[in-house]
This record gives sequence, C-alpha cells and structure tokens, in this order.
Amino acid sequence: MDKITKMDKTKQRVSLHKVELLSPAGDLAGFYGAIAAGADAIYLAGNQFGARAYAQNFSGDELVECITYAHVFGKKIYLTVNTLVKEEEFSPLYDLLSPLYEAGLDGVIVQDLGVLQFIGEHFPGLALHASTQLSVCTSYGAKVLQEMGVSRVVPARELSLAELQQMKQECSLELETFIHGAMCYCYSGQCLFSSMLGGRSGNRGRCAQPCRLPYKFNQEKEEGYYLSMKDLSTIEHLPDLILAGISSFKIEGRMKKPEYTAGVTSLYRKYMDLFYALLEQYGPEEAKKRYQISKEDLSKLQTLYIRSQIQNGYYYRQNGREMITLQNPAYQGGNEMLLQEIRQRYLEGKCKKPLTIYAQFSLQKEACITLLCEEKSVTVYGDLVEKAEKIAITEENVTKQLKKWGDTPFVA
Repeated sequence: MDKITKMDKTKQRVSLHKVELLSPAGDLAGFYGAIAAGADAIYLAGNQFGARAYAQNFSGDELVECITYAHVFGKKIYLTVNTLVKEEEFSPLYDLLSPLYEAGLDGVIVQDLGVLQFIGEHFPGLALHASTQLSVCTSYGAKVLQEMGVSRVVPARELSLAELQQMKQECSLELETFIHGAMCYCYSGQCLFSSMLGGRSGNRGRCAQPCRLPYKFNQEKEEGYYLSMKDLSTIEHLPDLILAGISSFKIEGRMKKPEYTAGVTSLYRKYMDLFYALLEQYGPEEAKKRYQISKEDLSKLQTLYIRSQIQNGYYYRQNGREMITLQNPAYQGGNEMLLQEIRQRYLEGKCKKPLTIYAQFSLQKEACITLLCEEKSVTVYGDLVEKAEKIAITEENVTKQLKKWGDTPFVA
C-alpha cells in the first residue's frame, strides 16, 4: 500500500499543469521586456477596440512583428478586443484582425457578445477568451460561453478562490485570473461613472478614472478617496492559486511603464518556478510550507508603480474597507536603482535565439547550408561552387557573412 501511495504522489507531481504567466504590453518596449523577463504570453491591443485607448498601443505592422517574434520563443500573443463595438465598426474590426489571423494570432479577449459571434464566423480556429467585463460569476455562465465557442474565461474579479475552484470543477474551460496590478471599484470594470461625469466610457476604452478622485462624505469638509482600491498583489499566495487549477495568471498594467512590466513579470516568474521546483521535490503540502518570499523581493514589488498599499483582492474576502486606499491613490514612483537594474537586464536590446550553422562549399558540388535551432533544422542547397577567377573566398569571409542576422530574433 505504501508503494502505491508513493507512485500516486509521483504521478500527481509529474501531471500537474503549468500555469501560464500572462503579462501586459502597452508598447514595443514593454513587449520585449515582458518576453525577456519570462512571460509565457503577452496581451496587447491595436489602435482600436482595446479597453486601454490611452495606452500607446500597437500599429498593425507592430502587432504582426510581435506575433512573429513571440512565436520564435514559444510565447503566445492575445489581442484585446474588449470594448463594446458599434454596427459600423465591424468592417474596421475585420481589417484589424485579418492580417493578425494570417500571422498566427493565438487568441482574442472579447467583451461584446456580437463581436464573439462575428470573430467565430470570420476567423475559425482563433481562440476566443471571454473578458472579465462579461462578469462571469458561475459555471452556468461559463458553459453558455463555451457553447458560443469560448475556450477560456476571465471570471469576474470579485470571485473568491473557493468560487473559482468550484467553477473549475464544474466546467472544462480554462480560467484566467488577475494576480497583480490595479483594481477597479465597480463590478468587473462594468462602470458608467466615467461616462456620466465626463462622457468618456470605460466600456469604450476611455475611462477617466473618477474613482481615483477625492470626494466628500455627507457634506463633511474632509475629503477622502472613498472609491480608490488598493492594488492587487498575490505573490505570497501563488501556491494556493497554482493548486486551484487556474490556467493563466494575468498581470494588469498596459498603461504602465516597461520597467513595471518587466520587473513584476520577472518576480512572478521567479516564484512560480520556485514553487514548481518545490512541488516536484516535496509534493503539495510540504511545498506550501517551504514556499517563502524574500523581504527584498517584496520590497521591489511595492516600489514598482504601486499605489500607497497592496492587498490580495477578493480571493480570501468578500469586501471590506481595508481594500480601499483612503489617503493617497496616486502611483508611487520607483526606486531609481531598481529601475536602472531592470532596464539593463530586460529592456536594453532584444532576446536572441542561438542558431548553429553548418556550411559546405566544395568545388563542383552544390553549396549547402544547414541551420539548427533547438530541435529543428533546415537545409538549403544552392548553385554549383566554381573556382574563383581572381580572389578566392576564405573560411573567415564565409563565417563573417553567415553571422549577419541583423535585427532578427536570431544570433549565429
């Protein structure tokens, strides 16, 4: 019996799924930084239809560049199409998606049910992810979306960990949940406050963030930030979230600087990998006991564009005044030494994938070059090699030319 128990534990460790680390990118610098810092996937937006219209965002050519680059490194790209779309906007939406679909876009994050249906009809096979702004709170809602072709749900951020676990048990869809970043006061971001005050709708990607402004309560003289929530940080609770069966951990922040994206991504990557290593060695319960975050790393997280305080969201509570930052909702800056360290490590230059090149040039034989990258290889043949009439090509010259890969993701 003891042997069977040990075998079962081993199987549990080996078969445990690896959660995707999903990072935001508001511009190319943030995108390349997230890849360098260890993200498994990136979510970003074009110049239309994204819920962060005031981020720098990406042109069509830049989006294709990101897809191509990410796929070289085995990463995925998800496009946010998470605003409400008007009838006359479906043609521009098609024009946006068509070249990205051809380039191999991995998925779209959608709020509008009409958009969901439209993409399913015109871009078959493209993964559909239901945005948190659809406020999916139960497995019943998730199953309805599954019937519409959705493969992943980003549930309402107001659900507890226990509710997420129940949803996971009762439906087969992937779950993607937020683990770090800003929190919205309104339910899953479905807010009309901005449009009421200034005609700028959050559901159209133009939220003015009136919840971050001071207000008076009951005509009192003293002002307070009664609607401004503390930022989310769950790095201390990663073991619980990993074991809950969540498929993707999402970092908020497409409006924030590349240093934030790279720095936060690198820390969550570090501690996700740490817990998986502990799981492999000790199993779930002992791994949870041994999992610890260093004070230095906690300090780093708290200085990377965090509001005055952090909290762990709704995972372990329903609500409470301790979730509100009453005094100061403005983002703190960052420790300049830390920011410089992040720039040097993740933001200066792009990641390069090493290639091994074999080249053979023999007289009266076809020129032959073979490229090897990880476990893949390709061989190309050229014309017959002829004897030089004036200056012979040397091995040194051939090597110099074969190493010229320019602004590609490769280095020879």
